[in-house]
Amino acid sequence: MPDIVVMFFVLGVVAGVVRSDLSIPKAAYDILSLLLMLTIGLKGGMALHGSLSLSLLIELAGVTLLGIIIPLVIFPVGRYLVRLSIADSASLAAHYGSVSAGTFAVALAYTEAHNLVTGGQVTLYLVLLELPAIMLGLMIYRRFSRNGTTSSAAGLWHETLTNRGVILLVGGVLIGWLYGPNAGESVTGLYTHAFKGILALFLLEMGLVAAETLRSLRWGHSRLIIFAMAAPIALSCLGLMMAYWLGLPAGSAIILASLTASASYIAAPVAIRAAIPDANIGLAMLASLGLTFPFNVLIGIPLYHQLWGWLAG
Repeated sequence: MPDIVVMFFVLGVVAGVVRSDLSIPKAAYDILSLLLMLTIGLKGGMALHGSLSLSLLIELAGVTLLGIIIPLVIFPVGRYLVRLSIADSASLAAHYGSVSAGTFAVALAYTEAHNLVTGGQVTLYLVLLELPAIMLGLMIYRRFSRNGTTSSAAGLWHETLTNRGVILLVGGVLIGWLYGPNAGESVTGLYTHAFKGILALFLLEMGLVAAETLRSLRWGHSRLIIFAMAAPIALSCLGLMMAYWLGLPAGSAIILASLTASASYIAAPVAIRAAIPDANIGLAMLASLGLTFPFNVLIGIPLYHQLWGWLAG
């Protein structure tokens, strides 16, 4: 049986497909997403408490390298295989180079349910993969587009670094790292103990949104559909190989693979919509939220666990 939180996603998809009147108010969704990102940051920071080392810096540098490589690989794939415009290819590179906090939360719950060893630094993977990917997507667009105008580099960095997700993740990591699992228990315990409940409601909403997004599928999207289903498997292999090279434990490896296999549907769309006005955000959202996210939640994460077993022997 899948983890129980995954079934809430399935419930949301079913409710959306049958056009139920079930809905989660936007204000409630905003609160859930804020709580989810803050809780992820706190859990990672508490696990990092008192465990900084040179090997950790090498590990984080390796993860950052993935955040640079992936968008550089995705852009030509989107341009020449999926046959998108330069703007849409750069948008796809930013979305798939960046990561999904929802996928991370499901992968974290999966590793906890299977008692797999996971390092607290995995929360930092979110930020280290997200920031360079979005910036590179915008830089690629600048390099190859003749008629597009974007914000200044300083403005882009400010917009990316001050994104609420980044603020909450990094802030949560710092607070958790400073206070540890004991000193801050009176506050952090409220969030960490409710993690799966928050995640379940968040996935219910994601199921509803995914079902709505899938309604816009057309036969003309066949290349995009193939890409959105094949990309997670190919990109997860990059994450698994980096995890193997870095000597990560099983839980950290599965989370890294799940992140490299994921695509952003929160931070990247906000940045791309403002900086690349020519891009069709709907195409990227259809691929990332409508296809790749359900694939990872329902099939991908257990598959990456199996692939890691074969790779690690």
